[in-house]
Parts: sequence; structure tokens; C-alpha cells
Amino acid sequence: MKFVLDTSIFVNPDIRKKFGENPTEAMRTFLNYAESLFGKVEFYMPPGIYREVMHFVDEEELKPSVELYIIKKPPNVHEMKIPAFVVYELIDDIRRRVDKGLRVAEKAVRESVVDSDNLDRIIQKLRRNYRKALREGIVDSKEDFELILLAMELDATIVSADIGILTWAQKMGIKWIDASIFRDVLESLTKKLGGKNL
Repeated sequence: MKFVLDTSIFVNPDIRKKFGENPTEAMRTFLNYAESLFGKVEFYMPPGIYREVMHFVDEEELKPSVELYIIKKPPNVHEMKIPAFVVYELIDDIRRRVDKGLRVAEKAVRESVVDSDNLDRIIQKLRRNYRKALREGIVDSKEDFELILLAMELDATIVSADIGILTWAQKMGIKWIDASIFRDVLESLTKKLGGKNL
């Protein structure tokens, strides 16, 4: 059994709290499960995701466990083939999002003409809504794409709370688990596969 792990498990406050109060504590709890399941379950991270996670945790405190239980592997981008429908879907999605972003900007301009006294508030609202229109639910980074490609290459299960990653995993037929239930999954695997109870 193979899992490809996303940053959100350890840094998204809503997800992380199931593992610990801060990213380092969350990673330590995860590593205890990984140790218990060692030799039965493999946990992977593409290098970009690994760097992201290590930016948030005290890496020295977690060594050598983090090196032993998390396999860092980039996807083989030179050999992998992606179905053409993925590119079609991506182009269509980007076009829809650009149009949506334009409507958000137009609305903000209209509001600023009517209520010019609250220009800072209107700009903040514009930024929030524009970001939501363009980035929510899409794979919007190289690291996210690497995660999807690695899971595809390994026939592994993605673990993430990122809606864009999970949406594209579904479209591409990749197994996935919402990170919000990942600790429960690890607990069940530990019992089922005979690891030590945590």
C-alpha cells in the first residue's frame, strides 16, 4: 500500500489538529504511525512538497525518522504520458476562471465608484474574491502537479485537503483520501496490519 502525502496534512490548521497542535507535533504523530506500519505501507512525497513541509517543521527535531519513513521521489516527468482530455479540461477551466475573475474585478470597480470612502475594504474584498475565483479548486502549483503525477506513476493514494488536487485526482482516476480522515485511516491500518497501537 502506497500513499503520496500533501503539505495540507501538516499545515492546514483544521486537518493538522488531528495530529498535533503545530506542524512539528503533527509530523511527529504521523511518523509514529509510519514507524508502526514500516514494511507494510509506504509514504511518499515529491521533493517540492517535502521542501514545503520542512519549511513549517523543526526538521532537526524529526530526524532521522523523517528520512527513514518518508520516501522522497520526483515523478518521472520525462516518461509519463497524460491523456489529452486533461489539457482540454485545464484550458476550459482556466478560461472560465479568467472570465469569473474579470466579473469579480468589474463588480469591485462598480462598488468603488459608489463607495469610494471604503476603497481599502473594497480592494481587500476584490483580492479575496479574485483569488477564490481563479485558484480555488484548481491545481495551481508545480508541487501540486508533481503530487498528482507521482500518485499516478506509483498507482498510489493521494492524501490531501486541497480541493484542486482531489478534483483532478478524481478526473484522472487516481485514488485519494481526504486528509480530514487520514488519522482514522492510519489508526485502522495499524490495527488491521498488526502495527503497534498509538
